[in-house]
Amino acid sequence: MSKKESTSRTLLVALAVSLVSSVFVAGAAVSLKPVQIENRQLDKQRSILAIAGLGEATMSAREVKDLYNSRIKARVLELDSGEYSDAFDPKLFDPLKAARDPKLSDALSGEEDVALIKRRERFTTVYMVEQDGKLEALILPVRGYGLWSTLHGFVALKSDLNTVVGLGFYQHAETPGLGGEVDNPKWKALWPGKTLFDDAGKPIIEIVKGGVDPSSAQAGHQVDALAGATLTSNGVDHLLQFWLGEQGFGPYLAKLRTQGV
Repeated sequence: MSKKESTSRTLLVALAVSLVSSVFVAGAAVSLKPVQIENRQLDKQRSILAIAGLGEATMSAREVKDLYNSRIKARVLELDSGEYSDAFDPKLFDPLKAARDPKLSDALSGEEDVALIKRRERFTTVYMVEQDGKLEALILPVRGYGLWSTLHGFVALKSDLNTVVGLGFYQHAETPGLGGEVDNPKWKALWPGKTLFDDAGKPIIEIVKGGVDPSSAQAGHQVDALAGATLTSNGVDHLLQFWLGEQGFGPYLAKLRTQGV
């Protein structure tokens, strides 16, 4: 067999192996996609329950689903109007995907974009903890840039729409031991009971470098900054200012207060 024929045969075998491998990989990706979607949904539900102070971290998938379905009500919200929308199914709507769609989002100017998210979706999903038809807590999705990554999380408010139930992030890539301390239970434990707004509904929550003075009149709306992680701490501060303000959930929360919820 000539050298040319040998080379051609080798290339054909390599091509055949590549094609077969591609078919298997594509097939596996397609078959696993529903499982991946379900796992992402489960992780999100677990995060929402944790921020609301419901359930235990050791709950099974079935227990998470049952508790979520019995206590949490999701609704799609139009941010500019502060009104609920039936345009999308809250179980399927993806606000992050909408933020990348020019038809469903708006570009932010430098002055507006304190959270450094570039685009803000026009619709998002909010989550209500209800008991016997009464609102116990309201859970709002928040995100913003830290030092190395966008932090994605939730802040939960009591029914007074001012007092923090919990704050946590389910996705980020901050430095372990520094900005990654946003996941530290000790830091997260500083948030419950803090107030977010002044009497006029303006965000006043603040992350303080060097620690909060407990004797200060401002201590009720201040939280210690993360040690050695100034930019991540600033990022959390900025994302809260954005999402609690007029560009975020400000109009929605104002309507709820007027309605006496």
